[in-house]
Amino acid sequence: MEVKASLNNVRIGPYKARLVADTIRGKNVNEAFRVLSFAPQKGAALIKKLLESGVANAEQKQTIDIDNLYVKSIQVNQGPSLKRFRPRAQGRAFGVLKKSSHIELVLDEK
Repeated sequence: MEVKASLNNVRIGPYKARLVADTIRGKNVNEAFRVLSFAPQKGAALIKKLLESGVANAEQKQTIDIDNLYVKSIQVNQGPSLKRFRPRAQGRAFGVLKKSSHIELVLDEK
């Protein structure tokens, strides 16, 4: 039985979050926690918190053995971008896109 958790409008670029998500896809939950605990990226802390939320959702169902959970799928999609301006030389301004992400996590039993 699948358990889902999602994190929307996170202020991290989707490419940076995908690099972290790829490291835990298909792994056991305990192993994923270990990997995320020692990863230096900002996305590791966000995804670790999302993983904790997924495990808590599994505990609420009470039909799933938490020791057998694994990361069935983790998907990082692009969210809305904040449009900002950066001052440049001679009174010009260049646009800057501050990207955000939507992260979806699915856990399942082996």
